[in-house]
Amino acid sequence: MSACVTYQEIPARAPAPAPAPGTPGAQGAPAPSGALAGTSDIPVGGGAVFAEQDVVVTQPEAGEFRAFSATCTHQGCPVTEVVDGTINCNCHGSKFAVEDGSVVDGPADSPLPKREISVAEEQIRLA
Repeated sequence: MSACVTYQEIPARAPAPAPAPGTPGAQGAPAPSGALAGTSDIPVGGGAVFAEQDVVVTQPEAGEFRAFSATCTHQGCPVTEVVDGTINCNCHGSKFAVEDGSVVDGPADSPLPKREISVAEEQIRLA
């Protein structure tokens, strides 16, 4: 005995609108001035991922900015977010410290490489 099954086509969802350039979560969207972001766009204790530039910028303490490669050292997946003081790779769950890119939770066993940035006139740029 077999049953008949009817399949209906489900319409595709429209992609979510992209965040405004230069805002946290605006992955890879540079600020209009050519800067990665404004200093006020990077939350204290957090950061933002800029996928197109392969960089994540963090602000561990007020006025202190750091930058790291946005490529996870475990298997080369891009890191995707900065949450609760860690830079997170959602491929396999690795987490890195916003202060220095060191591994907080594996499977990665190497820190994120540092990237050089400059901060001037409240703008953050790759050096």
